[in-house]
Amino acid sequence: MNKEQSINQEHLTVYEVFIRSARGLDHKHVGSLHAESPEHALMYARDCYLRRSEGVSVWVVKASDITASQDTDLENFIDPMDDKDYRHATHYVLPESVTNM
Repeated sequence: MNKEQSINQEHLTVYEVFIRSARGLDHKHVGSLHAESPEHALMYARDCYLRRSEGVSVWVVKASDITASQDTDLENFIDPMDDKDYRHATHYVLPESVTNM
């Protein structure tokens, strides 16, 4: 990589790309790309991820705008719910008249 390419990459932002494969489905994360602006990111995502009509919708989001939990947060997110068995369907006893659930 030469000096000019290095300088140009300093002005690029990382975007995460999400594609919805069909109407009514969720958007799924498909990858990341570098772009100068959200508009460019959308064009690049279209060119990279929708070449073969893989989807009907594309989202691009600045990676720096995403707040996500970490593996170390799992204990705080999950464990507090372990003592609340009423949140699980297995806590409830079904009446005999209910044959299919």
